[in-house]
Amino acid sequence: MNQYKVKQYQKEDYKLWNDFISQAKNATFLFHRDFMEYHQDRFEDFSLLVFDKEKLVAVMPANRVGAVVHSHQGLTYGGLVYGEDLMLSSVINVFRTLLLYLNEKSIFKCNIKLLPSIYHLKPAEELNYALFLVEAQLIRRDSMSVIDLTQNYSFSKIRKRGIQKAIKNKLVIKEEMDFASFWNSVLIPNLESKHQTKPVHSVEEISQLKRLFPKNIHQFNVYSDNQIVAGTTVFETESSVHCQYISKLEKEGNLGSLDFLYNFLIRERFNSKRFFDFGISNEKQGRKLNEGLSYWKESFGASTIVHDFYEVETSKFYLLENVAL
Repeated sequence: MNQYKVKQYQKEDYKLWNDFISQAKNATFLFHRDFMEYHQDRFEDFSLLVFDKEKLVAVMPANRVGAVVHSHQGLTYGGLVYGEDLMLSSVINVFRTLLLYLNEKSIFKCNIKLLPSIYHLKPAEELNYALFLVEAQLIRRDSMSVIDLTQNYSFSKIRKRGIQKAIKNKLVIKEEMDFASFWNSVLIPNLESKHQTKPVHSVEEISQLKRLFPKNIHQFNVYSDNQIVAGTTVFETESSVHCQYISKLEKEGNLGSLDFLYNFLIRERFNSKRFFDFGISNEKQGRKLNEGLSYWKESFGASTIVHDFYEVETSKFYLLENVAL
């Protein structure tokens, strides 16, 4: 059994961390330190690095709240990140070492939100197996609506009618660098009126992230007579495209704006990707389904994969010992 060593992330590890993320088989740009740290004032970072002698073999983006460490709460997903050369038995041992380290630091629970499989560059569910072995408790499961763009898919009749309506209405799609018009005219008013909430990112934050990750973050707006009527913000990774924000002006009626926009994104702009991820349609920690929203996504040909969240008692690290026959 390898004797791995764990170290808490420090600023001097910036390049080492990012270089490792760029080579991992289960990482996206969200794990880059620049993305993680744009809201560092909101979280007590407790990200961890695992070494085999001097070689970095795994990292875990994380933050701490009292006696609990979380897969970083400022990120959509997380878990244990590693390269393709780390085999299953080694991942189990790395995870055991992490739990032991946390337990010795008087951290008694570790909450992990897994990276959905569509974001793996190669199969990477070793941690899923280790979570089973350590008797982790499934505490949340979200349903994601996803199109596999390498397989046959079809739009429903109602979506096709919406696209034709948008063409008749002479709508125009623009990819733009500026986020302010969508945020201020569409997204923020809709979230306030419908859900009494605000976007996770302020317009200043999403603009900053766009500057840091210009190839990964995109804004698309739809216009009618030069007036914005809808828009979407998407995060692009190597394998997939994720819809971070989707919103339209209800007062403009049904112009077919979102049908038109998503037809363009799916069939033209991002048709070379493997997966198109509409995101979740859940509320209340995954226990309620927004049926109308889920139906809208499925009517583009999307179907469901799940995003799982686990709670682990760090004292159970011993369950990962002597696993191999």
